[in-house]
Amino acid sequence: MYERVLFAVWLLTLVLFQNAESCELRPVLAQVPKRLPAGYVISEGTEELTLKGCAANPVAFTSSDPDFAVNTDGTIITVRGLVITTKRFSVLVQDESGLDWRVDIILSCKDEASQKSSSVVHKRIKRRWRPLPFSLIENDSPPFPKDLEMISSDSSVNYTVDYHISGQGVTTDPVGLFLLDKKNGMLKVTRAVDREQYPQFNFIARVYDQNGREVDAHLPITVIVEDKNDNAPEFIGGRLFSVEERCRAGTPIGQVNATDKDQANTTHTLIKFTLLNATDMFSIEPFTGKLTAKTNTLDREAQDKVFVNIEIRDMGGNPNGLFNRGTVVITLTDVNDNPPTFKEKLYKANVKENQENVLVTRIPVEDKDLVNTINWTALFEVTKGNESGQFRMETDPKTNEGLLYVVKGLDFEKTPVVKLEITARNAVPLVGTDVAWLSVPLELTVGDEDEGPEFNPTILYLKVKENVPNGTVIGTYKALDPETKNSNGIKYYKVTDPGNWITVVESTGELRTANTIDRESPLVHQDKYNITIRAVDESKKAGRGMVIILIEDENDNMPVIPSTDLVICSKGDALSSVLVEAVDQDKPPFSTPFIFEFGAEHDGKWKLKDKTDSSVVLEQAVPLPNGLYSVPLLVKDLQGFGKEQTVNVRVCSCEREENGAGICGARSASTSLGSLGVLALVLSSLLLLLLCLLVIFICSTKRDKLYLNDDTGTGGMLLKSNTEAPGEEVKEGALMIIPGTDAMDGSHQSGTIKNVTSSAGNIGQQFFQGGGVYNTTTQDFGTEKYYTSGRYDNNLYGNGGFQKFSNTNTLDTWNTNGRYLDRKLAYFGGEEEGRYADDLLKTYGNEGAGSPAGSVGCCSILGEPESLEFLNTLGPKFRPLADVCYTTK
Repeated sequence: MYERVLFAVWLLTLVLFQNAESCELRPVLAQVPKRLPAGYVISEGTEELTLKGCAANPVAFTSSDPDFAVNTDGTIITVRGLVITTKRFSVLVQDESGLDWRVDIILSCKDEASQKSSSVVHKRIKRRWRPLPFSLIENDSPPFPKDLEMISSDSSVNYTVDYHISGQGVTTDPVGLFLLDKKNGMLKVTRAVDREQYPQFNFIARVYDQNGREVDAHLPITVIVEDKNDNAPEFIGGRLFSVEERCRAGTPIGQVNATDKDQANTTHTLIKFTLLNATDMFSIEPFTGKLTAKTNTLDREAQDKVFVNIEIRDMGGNPNGLFNRGTVVITLTDVNDNPPTFKEKLYKANVKENQENVLVTRIPVEDKDLVNTINWTALFEVTKGNESGQFRMETDPKTNEGLLYVVKGLDFEKTPVVKLEITARNAVPLVGTDVAWLSVPLELTVGDEDEGPEFNPTILYLKVKENVPNGTVIGTYKALDPETKNSNGIKYYKVTDPGNWITVVESTGELRTANTIDRESPLVHQDKYNITIRAVDESKKAGRGMVIILIEDENDNMPVIPSTDLVICSKGDALSSVLVEAVDQDKPPFSTPFIFEFGAEHDGKWKLKDKTDSSVVLEQAVPLPNGLYSVPLLVKDLQGFGKEQTVNVRVCSCEREENGAGICGARSASTSLGSLGVLALVLSSLLLLLLCLLVIFICSTKRDKLYLNDDTGTGGMLLKSNTEAPGEEVKEGALMIIPGTDAMDGSHQSGTIKNVTSSAGNIGQQFFQGGGVYNTTTQDFGTEKYYTSGRYDNNLYGNGGFQKFSNTNTLDTWNTNGRYLDRKLAYFGGEEEGRYADDLLKTYGNEGAGSPAGSVGCCSILGEPESLEFLNTLGPKFRPLADVCYTTK
């Protein structure tokens, strides 16, 4: 049976092949006008183009010249306007069996001689030297070489010629493609040509006589390679696309692109796109390749990627066209078209009573949408059973589970089982589905715990009038044991009581006043005063409750004028006024409206007007001069409770007004001047005090003045003494002056001053001038104070020594001087060497006898002791100081 089928197919093919070989198509020769408009119809040749007599039916026509097109009935039309002399092209006819038939079309102008050919397609016609372009079918089948065209020159009539060609396809790449018979001019092709590589060839033909002389102009020859559908279309560009699931039908997805290497604008490159699968989901435009969604039921959860096979076929999709196939991947992106679903129909959990902020249970859900997106993340809510806000729901970001928390402690005695409803939803609305958010019931069992006492109610409100007597019972606040439902064994204690106004009876919870309850106290806010009570049972467990005391007002406060010092600006003869305001800490009806009246001592100079609930205008009844006036006012509340108050009103010429109140100009200046005056007074007082202290210090520490008589004839000159200051070797020990004739004889004509300084820095001075000595010493060594005052004595030199006269006896004086000198030497021993020069005698110039100035220098003294007459000679600037000194003296 199988062999018979193969034999029938072979026989049919042989018959068709023989018919095709026996059918000969002649070239179509047509005369047309020189100018052809677009759409011009060339009706000649329809029999050849329709394969009449060839036992075949044409199904497609392809023109090798894009300027011409062929209708389905075989007529040829121009695509655009043309100007031609001669035109040659071919039409490829494809029959229903897939065989190709070629018909040559030759057009010539009507006004030119045209030669019609009656030969078959393979009969060659002698051409003029300048023929039409030749055509060559690409990839022609062997055998080769094949005759292409014959070229000839008119010079062959007169000469025996040889033909030669050169150029592309002959002497240049591709070399040797064309051959030319030198004698008869037959042009041959030696092998198949690919149009996609060489769409046409241009070379030159020359004609020579036997002497090698070129007898005609060279001939440019163009050979056009006619396209053959030998290239299948190919995909270009990307083939990965995406579209949202549940999108509307007709939503664009992308465009598939393809190309064909054959000649453009022909059926060889007319590509048709065809879906081979997923045709219920997508569609594609046949000749553009645009992909669109075909339905609105695309479901990512069912298939997130769709692999679509597409066929691209040239020849407009003709079965005989070449084709290629490829795969396009369309990814469906996620939308929120699936709600979270619960795994159980009922969830159960347990929690102990009074626990707060604890995780009770986890509630798992499933969501088919893309994981870790907003379409997948679930949000949970307690939609029933959470009216008191005792529960909170959260989402575990990793597992997408619902987490149920207890925020406020539950009470087993009140609700041993709590029934909740949990709803799960997404952060974004559902799309493309009618399904609603799902809910699930949850039963929460509350475990019993031994609890402390509980107050009922948790907040107790009591109304109490202010100022009730101490010890007044205002109420009782008891707590119950949740297990026994009684108050046995419970004790009560006060936790907070800001004003210590209430006491709590420990055993009964009775509340009594301990101090005066004052509604106007700063501890009271909006007439409310809070205290906290603590109840403790026998197991030492405790509970707390709050008592809010609502304090009722009583008329225990009188109206008061807060500002009793007022200012009225004087306006000449015009009567001025000022606003008087009063306040009362009580509430109506124990406060406003106030009653304003004058007191009993009112002098009639003032009057009241423009009364309001809390103020009145005080106006002059008669013009008043500037001054301070006291006005008695009686202010009473609505119940007539009040007292007389005095308002001090200053009438003055105002400098300005601030916030409706006058500012007295003179008073302001006086006040400013007074402040500066006080400051100046304080500073001057301090300066005066310092000056007095300075004068007292100077006068109390002034040195006694000593006048010395110059009986020695020295003329008041100080002579250099042989006594030297202590040397470096003197570090300690007492320095004593031993009486003797050597020291104090008459040979010493000059006055000598010996200075001795103590270790504390105080100096005792002894003056030797002639036969007199003056000594003054004031010492302060540690806690001992020594004071000696000397006087002048002329008899010191007569006894061959010197004596020191003091207020104490001689022995005490010597002891004192000894201690003084010891400390002085110790002081010298610790000082620098240059310090000794300050205590040495210095020599000064002699002014001569009778000089009124006497000796001038650091050791000069006044002529008469204890005299202050020199102060009279001072200038006026020193007169106050002189007066002070005289007064002190």
